[in-house]
Amino acid sequence: QVQLVESGGDLVQPGGSLRLSCAASGSIFRINDMGWYRQAPGKQRDLVARITFIGITNYANSVKDRFTISRDNAKNTVYLQMNSLKSEDTAVYYCYQNIRASGSTLSRDYWGQGTQVTVSS
Repeated sequence: QVQLVESGGDLVQPGGSLRLSCAASGSIFRINDMGWYRQAPGKQRDLVARITFIGITNYANSVKDRFTISRDNAKNTVYLQMNSLKSEDTAVYYCYQNIRASGSTLSRDYWGQGTQVTVSS
């Protein structure tokens, strides 16, 4: 059984910073891509950032130069450092990790429970 646990969401003022974390646990053979999506009220879930196993990253245009995604393969953890936060960054943030579980020949996406980020003065 594989589980993802997110942490780090909070209420922050515009211009502030937050760091989200997402740790995977369980019987894991290999983790491929990791990433973050977000969903604002009444809107679809959109990709924020993604990082491959070897560290290649890509970002949504709206967060480039403000957000940084990173990973620690030894800890099965992906991070999202968010700087210069704006009100439009307010959303529930969901992490995912594409994982091949032990004993399985296939990989699939596992999702975190979501963490609320609110940017408001």
